[in-house]
Amino acid sequence: MPVVVVESPAKAKTINKYLGANYTVLASYGHVRDLPPKDGSVDPDAGFEMKWEVATDSKKHIKAIVDALKSDPDLILATDPDREGEAISWHLLEALTQKKALKKDTPVRRVVFNAITKTAVTQAMEAPREVDMELVDAYLARRALDYLVGFTLSPVLWRKLPGSKSAGRVQSVCLRLIVEREMEIEAFRAQEYWSVRAGLVTPRGQSFEARLTHFGGKKLDKFDLATQSSTQMAVSAVASRALTVTNVEAKPATRNPSPPFMTSTLQQEASRKFGMGARQTMSAAQRLYEAGHITYMRTDGIDMAPEAVMSARDTIRARFGEDFLPKSPRMYKNKAKNAQEAHECIRPTDMSMGPEKLRITDADQKKLYELIWKRTIASQMEAARLERTTVDISSNDENVVLRASGQVIQFEGFLKVYVEGRDDSDEEDANRLPNMAVGDKLGFDQSSLMGDFTKALDGATASESGGLRLSEGGIIDNSGAVFGQRHFTQPPPRYTEATLVKRMEELGIGRPSTYASIVTTIQDRGYVLKDKGRLIPEDKGRLVTIFLSNYFQKYVGYDFTADLENQLDEVSAGARDWRDLLTRFWRDFKGAVDETAELRITDVLEKINEVLEPHLFPQRPDGGDPRKCQACGEGRLSLRTARSGGAFIGCSNYPECRYTRPLAPNGEESEGDKMLGVEPESGQAVWLKAGRFGPYVQLGEATEDNPKPPRASLPKTWPPAGMDLEKGLRLLSLPRAIGAHPEDGVLVEAGIGRYGPYVKHGSLYANLPEVDEVFEIGMNRAVEVLAAKAASRGAGRGAKAAPLKELGEHPDGGAVQVMNGRYGPYVKWAKINATLPKGTEPEAVTMEEALALIAAKAAKGGKTPRKAAAKKAAPKAAAKKKAAPKKAAAKKS
Repeated sequence: MPVVVVESPAKAKTINKYLGANYTVLASYGHVRDLPPKDGSVDPDAGFEMKWEVATDSKKHIKAIVDALKSDPDLILATDPDREGEAISWHLLEALTQKKALKKDTPVRRVVFNAITKTAVTQAMEAPREVDMELVDAYLARRALDYLVGFTLSPVLWRKLPGSKSAGRVQSVCLRLIVEREMEIEAFRAQEYWSVRAGLVTPRGQSFEARLTHFGGKKLDKFDLATQSSTQMAVSAVASRALTVTNVEAKPATRNPSPPFMTSTLQQEASRKFGMGARQTMSAAQRLYEAGHITYMRTDGIDMAPEAVMSARDTIRARFGEDFLPKSPRMYKNKAKNAQEAHECIRPTDMSMGPEKLRITDADQKKLYELIWKRTIASQMEAARLERTTVDISSNDENVVLRASGQVIQFEGFLKVYVEGRDDSDEEDANRLPNMAVGDKLGFDQSSLMGDFTKALDGATASESGGLRLSEGGIIDNSGAVFGQRHFTQPPPRYTEATLVKRMEELGIGRPSTYASIVTTIQDRGYVLKDKGRLIPEDKGRLVTIFLSNYFQKYVGYDFTADLENQLDEVSAGARDWRDLLTRFWRDFKGAVDETAELRITDVLEKINEVLEPHLFPQRPDGGDPRKCQACGEGRLSLRTARSGGAFIGCSNYPECRYTRPLAPNGEESEGDKMLGVEPESGQAVWLKAGRFGPYVQLGEATEDNPKPPRASLPKTWPPAGMDLEKGLRLLSLPRAIGAHPEDGVLVEAGIGRYGPYVKHGSLYANLPEVDEVFEIGMNRAVEVLAAKAASRGAGRGAKAAPLKELGEHPDGGAVQVMNGRYGPYVKWAKINATLPKGTEPEAVTMEEALALIAAKAAKGGKTPRKAAAKKAAPKAAAKKKAAPKKAAAKKS
């Protein structure tokens, strides 16, 4: 009985179902060996020898395989059909050889299948091969490169840029993309422009909109209407002229379906349509693959197996009819840079299995399968047929020309099943235009654009001038049919995970198996914050990028990284020796690292100051030195790093001048954590953070030595926007010692707790009305507040609160009382407390009402009133029991 080894137990379960009882199917649970995270795991001086280590969790899985081979010495390695899968098979082979579980005559076969179906698995078993050492060499080269870069470059960062976490061969390049996009956004300056639209009506009474394209005999470019005054003239010109249709053009158009999914496009579309992150998408896809529902999900290819194409065509014919089926199958060729095309696209294993037939309970898997099925089916369907219409409208003197455009779908084609998402807004006018002919006289559609003008007002009032209503955001004629609208150019958008993966793919950075982990790593390292789906660089990420771009420019270069990926692909194709690749890389890289040995932290910070100066220190309106400290008037502002990591802008006159501000352009607050400044005594940063239970301040960062740094929640009356270093330090100084109580010498403190500001004396707490009083209250006031609290509670903290009303004896025994509690009045009997309904006066409660409330509360808690009374009586029984040992002792004597 051969022993078949796969990566996961889910995959093992599915394959076992197809192979039956004649095979033993076991899981390796991923990689069984890895390089230990310490120096020396890769030795460049010994031909890049690697010292592998079996993970603790993997030892039991290897033992299970070893035990199975004792009775059945026949090994089949059935790991995934890519470079990582080949590497896992090679590691298993090496580990089992070291354990002497494989003898010279033990047959070892490697089988691969792109889908976990009975047919694919059976065919794979009939066509075994050996482990592909060219793919293994490519894996070894990548693993060694990633180790050498990470374990050589990261210590340089720690020494030269305090607070940095790590650097990576691809992660640092990916981080650079995000940082450079943020710098583009910061450098962007919005430009004002205006547009003019008119609401028109045909002779047959049908309404439509047109936009102004020519004015004063000149074609309008985007910024030709740059001011309100020029737009005012244009609106008046349109509103005062008779308009006629001068040209009607209708053109047929076709729209072809998108190709089926590969890894990157699946991640992009799942992000657009469902907001799923790259890791979340790949996790759901992995489970679908292991259950046999889709083909392998890590691929650069978009081609489809011939039998799958024919199956898709059969499904289209059966579901939608011949009209939706093209005469010949659609063929797709991958255009992505560096595409390996080792596997086919991501598609359903059974095209006839529509989403409605598949029994999946997991929400992520369900919607991802539907997405994959629709995209695959649509990719083989007929193109959509459209008609695009353009109508030109002109005044008699041709002073103004307007254009209306629209389109109508004449045949749905693939759009019946699937429409691809977009990362930007679709400006194409999809509206159907009314029928018009050249020479038609058009009228104005009264008040059709008044709603748009009101929206542009945004609550402000409009003025009137020359028959027009004016506001900062818009101009409209008195009829409400011609509208001039103000716009501003927009900065490039921040990356989402989808658009970042798309850009990485375009540049040839990374591979399908690494996209998700790269995007996740830069977030886990604290270099990037994900907010509302957008990726925003943190201060740490920005500093790391500037450091690497200046001192290791070559190694965070897009072309260099893509070229290295090409060379690694050549290794997997057997066209390049992996050790030769590593030797060339290491020689230059080691030299670049050695050059930074004498580099001082002050040099690094000054270089970052220089590079980021336009963003950190923008020109002042008065033309003064933007780096001159405005607090003391003498010091010079520059970048500083805190011991705990992070950065801020500080004055060179420290400690005489303690001016600080966050590392954000134009002195604005950065998104995410905000540094309020530095605590003078410890030199640690004071941070404003957003936590699970609201905003709080924190001194320093959590470390292994100090996992719980000092923290203090913000009072509800203190908005985060108003926080500064002084307020942060005041909160962190709590509780505040007021002094020894005059009566007993016990310390009296003031602080802010779960229920607001308080003073404390021993175990007695008394609330304060205002937060500010915590920092100001003296001993006399504290003693007065504490005395009032003690008086309201009786003799002391342990004293019983007096009932508001005694109702009498419960039928089952025990007093029934109305009490006053923290959350309002309630009825008490034994261990049962029943809150009074809202609006019920405690003094008006009767015994009958109280018994009903108690019974309802007891039933809700799963108890009966009688049980509650019995529970109260239990201590007496226990007391009687306690006397028994005494009798026994007397008898003995």
